[in-house]
Amino acid sequence: MIGKQIKYFRLQKQAKQEELAEYLGVSYQAVSKWETGASDPDISLLPRIAIFFGVSIDELFELPYEEHMQRIENMIFNERRIHPDTFRQAISFLEDRLKQDPKDIRALGNLASIYNHRAHSDHELASDYAQKVLEMDPDDKGGWADFLEANGGVCGDEWYDNHFHVIRFFTELLDKYPGNYRCLYALLENMIVDGRYDDAIPYIEQMKKARKNHQYLLYTGDVAFGKGRLEEAKEIWEKMIKEFPNEWQAFCDLGDGYAKLGMYDKALEAYEKSFDMQEKPRIAEGLCSMAQLHESHKEYDKAIKDYQRLIENLKEDYDVTEGEQVDRYVREIARLKGIKKNK
Repeated sequence: MIGKQIKYFRLQKQAKQEELAEYLGVSYQAVSKWETGASDPDISLLPRIAIFFGVSIDELFELPYEEHMQRIENMIFNERRIHPDTFRQAISFLEDRLKQDPKDIRALGNLASIYNHRAHSDHELASDYAQKVLEMDPDDKGGWADFLEANGGVCGDEWYDNHFHVIRFFTELLDKYPGNYRCLYALLENMIVDGRYDDAIPYIEQMKKARKNHQYLLYTGDVAFGKGRLEEAKEIWEKMIKEFPNEWQAFCDLGDGYAKLGMYDKALEAYEKSFDMQEKPRIAEGLCSMAQLHESHKEYDKAIKDYQRLIENLKEDYDVTEGEQVDRYVREIARLKGIKKNK
């Protein structure tokens, strides 16, 4: 019913029936009848109703569950920044779904994703503004702290940013789901980052039993590396591709290991292998790492080519030619060209 949607969008906009009526040149009684289902608006009014609410005409008609969910998911995937009104409408729909079915895991997941999307967008904006502050005054402590916080950095003289709460959560979750691979993965990632190597060892043993892949070797090597046993770490990481030669992720993680050890050429070789050995659709994690490694060595032309390959990968493997997934790489190329121009 279009009247139900008109009421929904009006309440979202916090507008009165009289305001909509005045905008359309009709009586507020007419708007009331639309919303109660007693009558429908004339079709000629639909474009102006859509403009008033800032939505498309399609959105004035109630969408089936699947189509509504798909629109939200496409928006999260493709949009760099979501308009506040659109964000509120999506949140309202998802929360209404949970009132109807508290166990709707898709609605829960999309709520988490859309809030994460907004947080990422807000951090990106915060980073941009803080960067401008630092470009004008590199000693500005507020800009320094804001930039690091927006980018996940640490301000050593103000706080130490660790992952204690994440580690505690997944430790408790493992009590509920013993041996769960994803819980072990998340727990070990954060323990390694925090340097809790001895705490990680028993969980590495659990991971070895949970799933037969290269991950337990990766973390065993990380522990050795963290404790300063560099040659041992290298041998363990290289063992990943000997025991699991068909896992592209093993080659990508080996590339990360080589990069930590300063073995630049070997890292690039492993990243390239991780991409080339996959069947379509390929996951381009290795190409992203290559772009970052090339840039860190000031090889900007090579980094640009890596980002161009990432765009080509989206087109060839996923039929994606526009939207935020493409735009973020276009921005990186423009940024690198700007660096080259200013050299």
